Amino acid sequence: MEPEGRDIHVDTIREEVWHPAYRTAPEPGRKVFLIREADRLSPAAADTLLKVLEEPPADAVLLLLSARAHELPDTVLSRCHVVTFTALAETFVVDALTQEGVEPTRARLAARLTGGNMGRARRLANDPQGLAFRDAAQEAVRLAAQGPAGSLAAAEVVLDAAKAYKAGLKNELEAELAPFLDEKGRPEEAYRGAIRRIETRHKRRERRSERDYVDWVLLAVSSLLRDRIASAVGGGGDLLLNPDLVPDDSLGVPRAAAGLSGVEAARAALAEDFNLNTRLLLEQAFLRLGELAA
Repeated sequence: MEPEGRDIHVDTIREEVWHPAYRTAPEPGRKVFLIREADRLSPAAADTLLKVLEEPPADAVLLLLSARAHELPDTVLSRCHVVTFTALAETFVVDALTQEGVEPTRARLAARLTGGNMGRARRLANDPQGLAFRDAAQEAVRLAAQGPAGSLAAAEVVLDAAKAYKAGLKNELEAELAPFLDEKGRPEEAYRGAIRRIETRHKRRERRSERDYVDWVLLAVSSLLRDRIASAVGGGGDLLLNPDLVPDDSLGVPRAAAGLSGVEAARAALAEDFNLNTRLLLEQAFLRLGELAA
């Protein structure tokens, strides 16, 4: 389960946790419920989940993931065993990826851009399109540096990249459903419920995909501006988030710093208000960067 829009709604918890938790599973074993961004549970959803946590079925395991666990209701948090995961060391991620056959520079880049998240680093390093979001960020910065017209074009580049990413999710759905289909590609009767939940989750992910991808591109823009600052003050390649790129020296440090602040403000606004007009937010951020780059 994950947020649909800004929150995780009570109907989602009732239909995808409450009822399945107490229902007999199609095969023996444990039923595992994974709730992403659990801090976004609506009050009603948290109350409904609490009832399951208070009297959990013996064969059910509930995993609540959150980068802001302190924002979970105390009643929910007190009934959970808290396991804190810190970011993995860069050397560990790089070593693991290179042992898997990833080229060292690509491995170091993946480790730095993903902040020590092994799963994301592995996907970025192995996916031929794993750096597409950074390519869009580079093009957006280049256009924004040309002034107001370029800034508007930069926003368009990011939106087009997000749409392309959303279109590619269809292949991921087909791969995720494959284990639940028979030799003729039809759903196995015992897994119809699981298939329905996967399809529902995919639809929610599609609705969030463009917004999430825009955030990835903006994060890449921040990394490019940050590298310019680090390079200008004497930082070597070991300090760059993008060690495979030469920082653009066309931006002065004060302007790059102000641009970095503007992009991060846009990211914060994007995360807090799901109903924001993404195009206007991007145009505002890139117009500011364009003014600073002029």
